Amino acid sequence: MSKALRPRRAVERMKAYSPPTEGRAGKLRLDFNENTVGCSSHVAAFLRQQLNADRLSIYPEYAATRTELAAHFGVSEAELLLTNGTDEAVQLLINTFVDAGEDVIILQPSYAMYRFYAELAGATIREIFYRAETLAFPLEELLETIDEGTRAVLISNPNNPTGTGIGLDVIEKIAARAPAAAILLDEAYYEFFGVTALPLTRRFPNLFVSRTFSKAYGMAGMRLGCLLSDARNLSFVHKAQSPYSVNILAAMAVRAALSDPKYISQYVREVLDAREVLYAGLDRLGIPFYRSDANFVLMRLGDRGEEVREKLGAAGVLVRDRSHEIKGCVRVTVGTREQTNRFLAGLERIWRGGEDATEAEP
Repeated sequence: MSKALRPRRAVERMKAYSPPTEGRAGKLRLDFNENTVGCSSHVAAFLRQQLNADRLSIYPEYAATRTELAAHFGVSEAELLLTNGTDEAVQLLINTFVDAGEDVIILQPSYAMYRFYAELAGATIREIFYRAETLAFPLEELLETIDEGTRAVLISNPNNPTGTGIGLDVIEKIAARAPAAAILLDEAYYEFFGVTALPLTRRFPNLFVSRTFSKAYGMAGMRLGCLLSDARNLSFVHKAQSPYSVNILAAMAVRAALSDPKYISQYVREVLDAREVLYAGLDRLGIPFYRSDANFVLMRLGDRGEEVREKLGAAGVLVRDRSHEIKGCVRVTVGTREQTNRFLAGLERIWRGGEDATEAEP
């Protein structure tokens, strides 16, 4: 009798990551920090016009997309790499610069894929926790942890789920402290924050910036991201990448999205206004929360977090439980002001009376 096939020890030790993504269509999606109203109409129109059976039978071509994205970011084409969402950018960075057993620093709580890909590579993970109570960025602790053995530092800016953003002065200190490590600034929520480390990539050759079109641009289903850095860095990363990891739909759609900057600016403005509505509503209900630099807010619901999430979900309003990372906390995505008021109405019915939120259904 043959023995059971055994995976690598790194895979054996990993916890499976299973995001709850099924059955969300048609509901008020305030759980995954997506664009809550959909992508620009230019995207769907462009795809309808350009797609045909022959186009889908051909492997993707990226030249025009690279040119337009490089112009959008203000970099050369050699300083930009198309990726299958931010996830592939993280995976490629680790696969390129980190050997098994080498040190990777991540902050906690933060985006789960940093740990996922570091563990998969067999790296030694060193965790630094956001400061208790305030969830402030632990700069001094991070600088003290970085040493000559550090190979990568992975930072979400603003951070998910805390909403914490850091300025360029902080990023400069980190990059200078770890000249032999790959420093990733994941700017998935840049459009809502407005601070980018991109200009620093010319001064610090160890610095990487990732961007995604899954959030503000409303193209999460397309899975398109970018990794930006020094051209020499990206020449190595490109060697570790599958040649056609970005599909033709994503490569085409992003060009249409870039052609409609007004849509993005209007949506971001609406979200920032709605975030203020959310703050005011939570204050009125006496629910503590953390102010955010992104399109989501972390609420402190204590031992009622699960109850609130379940009752809102039953009414078609989805939020994300983060209590496994920060006790008693639930994260809510900020959409439009109308969507925010709908969420607050359902939350108030539950919070004040312990009732369900059925009146919040569409």
